[in-house]
Amino acid sequence: MRIPKVAIVGRPNVGKSSLFNWLIGQRVSIVDPVAGVTRDRVTFLLDLNPEDDEPQYIELIDTGGIGIVDEDNLSEHIEEQINIALQTADIILFVVDSRSGLVPLDEEVSVRLRRLGSPVLLVANKSDNERDERNANEFQRFGWNVITVSAKQKRGRVNLTEIIKENLIANDLLHENKSRVVEPMMKLAIVGRRNVGKSTFINTLLNEDRVITADLPGTTRDSIDVRFDLDGREFIAIDTPGFLRRKGVKSDLQFYSTNRAEKSIHRADVVLMFFEACSQIQTLEKQLLGFIREEMKPCIFVVNKWDTMVGQMPTERWAEYIRETFPDFRYAPIAFITGKTGKNIKMTLNHAQMLFNQSTQRISTAQLNKLVTAALDNNPPPLYHFHKPKVYYTSQVAIAPPTIVLFSNMPDAFSAQYQRYLVNFLRDELPFAEVPIRLIIRKREGNTKEKELS
Repeated sequence: MRIPKVAIVGRPNVGKSSLFNWLIGQRVSIVDPVAGVTRDRVTFLLDLNPEDDEPQYIELIDTGGIGIVDEDNLSEHIEEQINIALQTADIILFVVDSRSGLVPLDEEVSVRLRRLGSPVLLVANKSDNERDERNANEFQRFGWNVITVSAKQKRGRVNLTEIIKENLIANDLLHENKSRVVEPMMKLAIVGRRNVGKSTFINTLLNEDRVITADLPGTTRDSIDVRFDLDGREFIAIDTPGFLRRKGVKSDLQFYSTNRAEKSIHRADVVLMFFEACSQIQTLEKQLLGFIREEMKPCIFVVNKWDTMVGQMPTERWAEYIRETFPDFRYAPIAFITGKTGKNIKMTLNHAQMLFNQSTQRISTAQLNKLVTAALDNNPPPLYHFHKPKVYYTSQVAIAPPTIVLFSNMPDAFSAQYQRYLVNFLRDELPFAEVPIRLIIRKREGNTKEKELS
């Protein structure tokens, strides 16, 4: 289904990312006083009718500042991403700064947009009060009506969205968008330390330069949601900034990037944990795996750039290295890929879909009780204060992760070691072989109506 695209553009530091976050109601783009924070195209599906039964979706696109001189010499790549956004946009929001007023770079941007011939809405941001709104009138000379807003003070949002909607209707772009957008089957977070090839993996997956790649650490700063199609099904891949150890975070920008990576794991269905084939596992990767374990997300260990190790090391040796380093993740599958060429990428995505399916399975209470009975018979729990702990029944109460509650008269009798035994026993017998399982043991007093499992 064709979804209209609305691109936010302008010179650096006029508040494009603040406007983007304000319109969508979430902190997706990083906002920082330093110019040039946004590099890639950051997108979000925005419903212009959030309180209506008939949604009107647009794809809102945040871009880097036009004319930015990037500190890492990525200006050309940033410009390429801006140009793609401009060429594909159905409507352009040209953002200017009411407080700073008109500057020569605004003139250059206006000339560039006029050449495109696309519908342009001139948005004067930072119109925090009536005086700022009066100052915004000088932008009338560009020939477009000025729409005054303030992302910071939350002024003018309804007016701006209504004008966007009117322009889409006037350009016959909204009539195709009456049906509800198909929800993606799975959200896939791509995580790892800096420069392990996460963005290259995304670009190869899409067969286009969707995110900026360069041979320097920290190229990606925002978490970027990218929709893709696999065998007729919609998915979302989340490209995340390179993870930093907590004490390695030295600036607000690094803090927000690391925070975005953690949030991406939280909202993902499956996580692809990237390693570089020619590098040793580092402390920050252990820290990142600790966060994945806390969130109890299905995970695939992805050893990237495997072409650099062909003939030097067998895959079994690297797999053993991972298993020894992360014994708590022995159930997680391992994939060896070359992101640059696409080798084994589709196989990895298919395996990720299998993990997603595993994590959403439900098992009947009868089947669970039968298996727990077998586990208790095979290896009974030890006596606790000279008393035998009893188990009355077991039930699955949630999915993603599969959550199993076991009711007993003495929950404290089940040590961490014995709980691991139960989880591993269930994993071997249930369709949860490669995903985390949450086991909860609750107190339940026995009575004449409830019998012990045996």
